[in-house]
Amino acid sequence: MMFARPLRERVRAGEITTSVRIWQTPRVRVGGRYPLLDGHIEVTRLQEIDLEDVTETMARAGGFASLEALMATARHGRGERVFIVDFVYRSGSPGSN
Repeated sequence: MMFARPLRERVRAGEITTSVRIWQTPRVRVGGRYPLLDGHIEVTRLQEIDLEDVTETMARAGGFASLEALMATARHGRGERVFIVDFVYRSGSPGSN
């Protein structure tokens, strides 16, 4: 799971623990561990929602200044399904925690 460069340090610091993603199919699974910086994120929840249910609050929780900024980043592919991904950042390699 990739994050825009300005968000990476905030994920590492634990300020961002959720992300709205628009995919064709889920790209992560609950319990999955995905490399990020000098550690990894571990997915704790994956929930599919309707696009209309994405709010300004969700955008801000994901590190974006506005819903429009989130959508400008999230809508870059052919995906139409919307997912909320909750996660925790853990230092070290995925196999070490």
